[in-house]
Amino acid sequence: MALAALAGCRRDSDEEQGEVRPVRVLTLDKSVRGDVFQLVGNVQAQREVNLSFRIGGRLADRLVDVGDVVRPGQLIARLETQDEESGMQSARAQLNAARALQVEASNNFVRMRDLVAQNAVSRALFDQAQANRRAADSQVESAQAQLNLAENRLGYTRLVSDVGGVVTSQGAEPGEVVSAGRMIVQIAGEDARDAVFDVPARIKDNAARNATVEVLLTADPKVRTSGRVREVSPRADPMTGTFRVRVSLADPPPAMRLGTTVTGRLPLSATVGIAVPTTAVMRSGREPAVWVVDPKVKTVSMRVIRIQSSDPYEVVVASGLNAGDTVVTAGVQALRPGQKVRPLEAAR
Repeated sequence: MALAALAGCRRDSDEEQGEVRPVRVLTLDKSVRGDVFQLVGNVQAQREVNLSFRIGGRLADRLVDVGDVVRPGQLIARLETQDEESGMQSARAQLNAARALQVEASNNFVRMRDLVAQNAVSRALFDQAQANRRAADSQVESAQAQLNLAENRLGYTRLVSDVGGVVTSQGAEPGEVVSAGRMIVQIAGEDARDAVFDVPARIKDNAARNATVEVLLTADPKVRTSGRVREVSPRADPMTGTFRVRVSLADPPPAMRLGTTVTGRLPLSATVGIAVPTTAVMRSGREPAVWVVDPKVKTVSMRVIRIQSSDPYEVVVASGLNAGDTVVTAGVQALRPGQKVRPLEAAR
């Protein structure tokens, strides 16, 4: 009985070794590939300006709110002016006093000039009168400069926009004491708009130069336009590791308002690569692998590969396969190393 059982095992093993499995195969070749990467971002103004006062003070009034349209030269906000008005009055009084001293010094100089010509006074007194007149002239110039500064400070209590656009943010309310440079309102320019996306480093490096990006409104893909990459951030975001890309939109539709979500289609640079169907890829331990068919003896062997990119239908292989290799695309789970196969399809 033991001998019969051993003979039966040998027959089963021989049948298993001699079994030829039908499989679908694909003969590989290299092709030029240029993938398209989809991005999700939003519409922003190309130019955003923070309007602020040049001096500090108590905000008396803000004349615009978020969403208001602003024109160049429009008054935006005002500061209380009591301190600046007092400073201007003080500077004007100092100027008047300096001018009075200037008149007195000038008249004294004229008298001394006539007297020194008649040898009625010493040369030293004439030189002193001349120096006093020059000092008085300098004091007038200094007082005039102080008055100009005081008038400028009074003018700085009025915040006037030098750009046109839409108010997107406000930074202070009337009654608050604001410092110089604090944002009062933020204005997004109306002249041009960008589609802004955050992309991983791999996509940034492989993006085609001067590529035209198709931009679609996410809520309604029928609304679309195109644009070109205008700016790529050289520094990655420390939190996400992505790079910000700004695409200048050419004639954006009215529906692409500021802040709306858009989808961009970014073409990548064309590369030469080998692609296989996802059904051909399996796992060898933790590494991806495929079954490669020996064309002479019609047996399969497992080969580990390195994946460059993938989608639900196709895997682009970075290394491990060569043009001319034949890989199994269906029936991979039923194979073993050295298994004889019968190819059902051997065309790309």
